[in-house]
Amino acid sequence: MIGYALRRLASLIASLVVASLVIFTVIEIIPGDPAAYMLGMNAQPDTLAALRAELGLDMPKPQRYLTWVGGMLRGDFGISYTYRTPVSRMIADRLWVSLPLAIYALVLSTAIAFPAGIYAASRRGKMADVTVMGATQLGVAVPNFWFAMILVLVFAINLGWFSAGGFAGWDEGYWAVMRSLTLPALALALPQAAILTRVMRSSLLDMLGEDFIRTARAKGLSARQTLWRHALRNAMIPVLTILGLQFAFLLAGSIIIEQVFSLPGLGRLVFQAISARDLIVVESVVMLLVFAVITVNFAVDLAYALVDPRLRARR
Repeated sequence: MIGYALRRLASLIASLVVASLVIFTVIEIIPGDPAAYMLGMNAQPDTLAALRAELGLDMPKPQRYLTWVGGMLRGDFGISYTYRTPVSRMIADRLWVSLPLAIYALVLSTAIAFPAGIYAASRRGKMADVTVMGATQLGVAVPNFWFAMILVLVFAINLGWFSAGGFAGWDEGYWAVMRSLTLPALALALPQAAILTRVMRSSLLDMLGEDFIRTARAKGLSARQTLWRHALRNAMIPVLTILGLQFAFLLAGSIIIEQVFSLPGLGRLVFQAISARDLIVVESVVMLLVFAVITVNFAVDLAYALVDPRLRARR
């Protein structure tokens, strides 16, 4: 198990190094000069040169890359070109919106998908199975921003149970925050729950056709006992993969939902930074999101080893 974990950790570090190089290179080749954008078209050359020196844009690109990476390792993400405040503070403020939203959406997605997938697999070919699969097909086909608008129309405008947008703030209390995040989390969770339900059903059906399941039934176990004791655990490996990918998507890919509900999260921060040519913010936030994605995948790999003993036995 330790050897497996160390190999996965080495892969994580290598992935982060490659990702940082790709992010820095892609951001740097984008046309336009942030200093010229900030000062306008009529800026004087000496003023432009002074601002470039202040922002560190006059340094060679390899030096800028090493300075950026070294700062991130110390927790220093630099200073925003536009707001002139530490990027780490901006990220921390927005992370307290995006992270709870992603966790909330993942919990809702799992709470919907696990029972639905197990229910459909246990009634394969029956009307219940057809109904669940039809609902998941609709969930996969319909984009989450459409769900968001329908939820606002029904629960915010017609029923008045939730606000149509905005973030209450943690100083208003836990329940106020959860209330403001419920509709966005549902909009994010429903399409993901549809995908997870289909994966859970497919994986369970594959397991139920294995020889060890038939052996368990031959020993006298009921269909319910066989499903819960033997099939479910062995079906969890592909499900864990999807869960890891979904959390990464929910954390990094919720920019549209944050725009719909006017949530001050990381996705909206990236959108605003791109519009303002605030490259240091874009680089830092994207790198942080990549780190989150790779770390989640690392955790999923470790969960594989806990679920599948064969991985722990490998050298």
